[in-house]
Order: sequence, then C-alpha cells, then structure tokens
Amino acid sequence: MFSAVFSHLSSVVVDEVRADGSGIALMARSATREAACPDCGAVSGRVHGGYRRRLADLATAGREVVIDLLVRRFLCPAAECGRRTFVEQVDGLTERFARRTPLLRRSLEKIALALALAGRPRARLAAHLSIPTSANSLLRLVRRLPDKHVGAAPRVLGIDDFALKKGHVYGTIISDMEIGERVDVLPDRTADTLTAWLRAHPGAEIVCRDRASAYADAADTAAPQAVQVADRFQCVMRRRSVDATRPQARRPHSTAGAA
Repeated sequence: MFSAVFSHLSSVVVDEVRADGSGIALMARSATREAACPDCGAVSGRVHGGYRRRLADLATAGREVVIDLLVRRFLCPAAECGRRTFVEQVDGLTERFARRTPLLRRSLEKIALALALAGRPRARLAAHLSIPTSANSLLRLVRRLPDKHVGAAPRVLGIDDFALKKGHVYGTIISDMEIGERVDVLPDRTADTLTAWLRAHPGAEIVCRDRASAYADAADTAAPQAVQVADRFQCVMRRRSVDATRPQARRPHSTAGAA
C-alpha cells in the first residue's frame, strides 16, 4: 500500500514515518552508491559528506507531507573538472535548490495557471488542498515555465495586467479566451510592447481587455479590425462564448456595460 501511494519514493529508503495531527514526515535516505557530476558527467562513489533536505510533497489524506531526505556529497574524480564536490540528485524526487518535490511543483503549476483565479485566491485554494504556498511563489512558478511558441494570435484574445512587484512593476498577460489558457507574458504594460506583440501575432478578431488606455491604443494601432470588449471582468473569465461577449462588444474606444 505504501509503495502504491508513494511510488515516487521508489528510489529511496524510507526509514521512519512520523505522523501528528497536522502532517506526515517521512525520514528517508538515498539508496544509490554512486552519482554523476553535473558538470563533467564523471561517476563517483567517493562520499565527501552529507546533509538532510526537507522537501514539501503532495498532501495525503488531507495532511501535509514533508520528506526529510538524507543526501550525500560526492568528490568529483575528474582532475580537470572545476567542481570539486557535488550533491546527488534523486530522479523524480529532488531538483537543484528546490524545496518541493516535482510532483508537488507540477500540481502547484496547474493551480497557478488557473486563469479563473488571481494570486491570493490561488494560494487559498492550495492551502485548502493541504499544500500551503504563497501567491508570490505561484507567480514565480508561472514565470519559470518554458515559453510556448506562439504563432498567430487566438481569435478571442484576453489582455490584462498583473503585478510583478505590487505598486511598482507590472507586466501583461495574454490569454486565449475560448480555451482559457495563457498564451504569452509581456514584461511591462506599455502600448509599445503590446503593439509590437500584436503586429508579430496577427489574427485576433475580438480583444477582451481592461480599460487601460495603453491597451486600447495598442489594439487600435496593431489590430484595428478587432472588436474590443473593454471589460476587465472578461479578462479573468476562464471561458466565455462569443455569443455572450457580442452584445457588450463595441468598436475601439468604447466600453462595455458594467459587469
């Protein structure tokens, strides 16, 4: 039963399981005798030392799970390698400098990409699922995701701003309103940056945006053929049918009725 629930721990030895009212702690250690240097690839079995890493894992039975993992530091055998020592990484369980397992990271990424929620509600949802994190951590996960290749713009384009540093630095998120997925993220919320993006990715027929004048100017300049729906509420909706947006849609410089 244990191996079925914690299949991602198959490459380590679990010495002890500690449970209290709020969480579960798994005391584990690596089962391998050798590890490869991340720089030169040379395999070493010479142990230099070790230390314990605490990794947050996906919750089980409504309880937070922490893996207390003993990892070893090896000596690199290659004389020409600039790295004298290195720490082993357990496949499927550890990543460099990470404080959570890949399984938990992927779950948080799915929560972070839920466009129907903003940063703080996403964090509250994660806490409800017994995987507490902060809104800023979720935003960092989104920014670390590899960029997708973007060809033509989606037919129904959503444009809204978000805070990289609240009150100081803002970016722009572009989404496909018909499928509720993020398309791209721009480093600021200026008209010039959005205009360049729209010119590089033509094809938008409807632009759902907030009422910022910079977004209106960019849409007027680079996508004059598109109908603009000036309603911020539309930009955070996960799905919105075209029939629902058309009664509120106006031509550029117009605003939709109150949501």
